[in-house]
Amino acid sequence: MLKKKVVLIFALVILLIGGCYYLFIYFPYQSSKDFFGFPVPRNAEIIRGNETTKTYKWSSASEEHGIPFGYAKAIQLYGWKKGEQEGALVYYSNGEHQIILISLTEIISIEKVK
Repeated sequence: MLKKKVVLIFALVILLIGGCYYLFIYFPYQSSKDFFGFPVPRNAEIIRGNETTKTYKWSSASEEHGIPFGYAKAIQLYGWKKGEQEGALVYYSNGEHQIILISLTEIISIEKVK
């Protein structure tokens, strides 16, 4: 009887961890067709853009601290690898595609490189 309770509690903890992971890491971001599937925060508001660059107002962005941990993790989960960083500008690559992400105070800018 005790063994069944332990197994049940373990299963519930695993489900809870998986649910939190999805809710806080994966769900807040959506794949962008414009940027080869690079994730964009769902609650970011486009303030300007063209074919190669889009700038978003996003309250979680910071020039001093960069992007939040959850966003960095989501970018990694979507298959993008972090490259060189020059201040607030970070290069990400996914196979043959490359993106520049610039994080400023409450602003992020995403640009296609190739």
